[in-house]
Formats: sequence, structure tokens, C-alpha cells
Amino acid sequence: MSTSGAVRVLSLYEGFFAGGARILHSDVVAGLAAGGAQEHHVLSLTSSARRDGSVQRAADDGRYRSLQAAGVRITAFDRVAGDRPVAPEDFTADELAVAAAAIADADVVLSLKEQPLSLVVALERAGMLPDRPLAVCLHRSDPTHSGPALEWLRHASASGAVTTTIACASSTAAAYAAAGVQVAEALVVDNGIDTGRFRPAVRGEKRAIRVRLGIPERAPLVLLAARFDAMKDPGLFLRSVALHAARRPDAHYLVCGSGMTMANPGFAALVAASGIPSDTPLHALGLREDMPELYRAADIVALTSAFGEASPLCLAEGAASGATPVTTDVGDAARIVEGVGVVTDRDPVRVAAAWEHVLAHRGALRAAALFTRPRWDRSRMVEDYRAIVESMLLRDVLAA
Repeated sequence: MSTSGAVRVLSLYEGFFAGGARILHSDVVAGLAAGGAQEHHVLSLTSSARRDGSVQRAADDGRYRSLQAAGVRITAFDRVAGDRPVAPEDFTADELAVAAAAIADADVVLSLKEQPLSLVVALERAGMLPDRPLAVCLHRSDPTHSGPALEWLRHASASGAVTTTIACASSTAAAYAAAGVQVAEALVVDNGIDTGRFRPAVRGEKRAIRVRLGIPERAPLVLLAARFDAMKDPGLFLRSVALHAARRPDAHYLVCGSGMTMANPGFAALVAASGIPSDTPLHALGLREDMPELYRAADIVALTSAFGEASPLCLAEGAASGATPVTTDVGDAARIVEGVGVVTDRDPVRVAAAWEHVLAHRGALRAAALFTRPRWDRSRMVEDYRAIVESMLLRDVLAA
């Protein structure tokens, strides 16, 4: 522990770039640091990222800035995250020395997903890994899509370097166990969100947001908040838009996230191939920092993912803001939207029909979502993580 008696926690990040897992973990770290009983440090393997058709600097990322504002120390290696995670053999001697010192200075280590475990494997190979309890926070339901990182997780769990996994969904815990990841303790902590930020619009607010976006106040609005990635299947969303727009010419459609802009040739090609009429109001906004406002403006928050999702934050964030979630059956999505949203098949005809159903029953579905807002509050999630960190430290002390 530190001289102040606070528990020292180090989080390992692959990098800072757009994504629900980084939002979630950064919320946890900031919440834990705010109490004063824990001191937090983040070690990022990269200082910028080339993802989804754009280059994102860590220092420009909203999560990076929020952690700094919360008093969390951040160390970032001078590397660019690319198409593959940093492999164990890629680290320099200086980077390994910095990492070993950071881990030695911690009481407990958390890894944001399995990709940063390449650093743990590299330290093990070099005989430089300090003996500290280490938990991996898992945020996908299909571990085979993590590439070589799954093998790093298997290796680190088999060697005893990883003692605990913390999954954000029951589907995630089951998938990783089936993939051969065996640890002393496999835990599940449901995602939580900041319900102070993600809230319904007050009088006149929705209209003001829509005016800023160029969307009529009473037009149906379907929102997809996702990065440009095969996992998110933006093509299915766009094909659904083409069918829905034919029935609802008054509807508007908004997409946002890394690479979700006409400046990205891949996204522009999907739009062209989707059959969307040229006069359909499709707002492709790319990366945004005003997500709470966008959710408040929407009638529907859509998710058309094909695989890999665990407990998608956009569904809870949208519902807490008054939008109705319509999702494909991935990960724990069906459990998240039970009673407040709609689960649909991965077929554009079915997706478009689900949107129309929601618009026809909008009032009742919105009321149901707002009634259940307390179940998504992040304070419960932060306290669950606090208890896990403290129990990991206690087990380590008792085992010494």
C-alpha cells in the first residue's frame, strides 16, 4: 500500500481509442479513485491508435481526459496501436523496465481485456514480472475474435500470473471458460452507466438538440452508435434503413462512432451498396463526444452486431435516456433489453419491422425504459469492483 494507506491499483490498457470497454473501465477507475481509499495508475501500451479509418491520439481521447481530471496518473508507451495488438516480442528493454516498476509499485493489477497481457507474457519470459494479484476484465462474448491475445490469456492463467477474471456478462464468462481459460476466480460484474449523464430530455431540450442536428422535432429518429467494424455490421443497419425509409419517408437515421462517416471510403461504399434512396436523411457524424445528447434526441437506439458483443453499453445508455433499444441477439443483449426493448433476427426485413413496431408503441416502451433506469446506475458496478480489488489484496496478504 501507499504511505497514505491507500490501495494502489494499476490498470493495463492496450491504448486509448473509441470503444465501450474503455468507457466502462475508465468509469470504474475514476469512480474508485474518487473515494480516496485507492490510488490508480494507468499504463497504456500505445500513445495513439490507427483504427476504423482514423488516427486517434490518446491525449485527445475523452477517457484519457476524464481519468486525468480524476487525478489518475497515466503512462503511455510511444507506440501506435494498429491492426494487431502489440506482441510480447515487440517490447523494448526500456519498456519492460518501466512496466516492471509500475507493477511492482502496485498492490493489484487490472488488465482491460486480454490484449495487454502480451506485456505480462513478455515480462514472464524475461523473468521480470513482479508477483502481484492480476485480474483480466473481459468484454466480449466471442474470445476467438481476440486474435493472439486469447493465447496470451491462456498462458498467463495457466502460469498463475492471472488469478482472476471479471466478465461484464454471463455469456462472456461462459465463452472464456469454454475457450480454456481457467483461473482461481471467475467473476461477473454487470455493466453500469452514469445515469446523471445519460438521462431523458427535459422540456424543450430534445427540440434544441434536433435543431442543432438539422432534424425535425417530430421526425422518427433511429440511432446507431458503433464503430466501423465487421462486428457491428453497419451493412445490416444500412440495408434495414433502405427498407424502413421506403415505408417511413419522414424518418431520419443517425450513425456515429469511429469511421462512421462518408469520409471513410469503406463506409461510403457500404452506403452506396445498401440501396438507400438518395433523398433519405442519413446523418453520418463519425466520432462524437456528445453521446448523451444524441441519445436524448433519438426514438430508437439500434444494435445490429453480428458477434463479439457482451453487454453493449449503447443499449443501457439509450434506454436510460428515453430511447427504445432494438438489438440483434448477441451476448447478453436480450437480457439487457428485456421489458424495455425488442430483440430481432439478423434480417433487414425483420429489423425494419421491429423499428416500425417500436414507433407504433413508442409511448409505452419509453415509459418502461425510464421506469427501470436505477438498474443501470454505475454506482453498483463501481462498488462491486471495489470489493473485488480489496478481496484480491486480502487473499494475497493471507497467502504470503
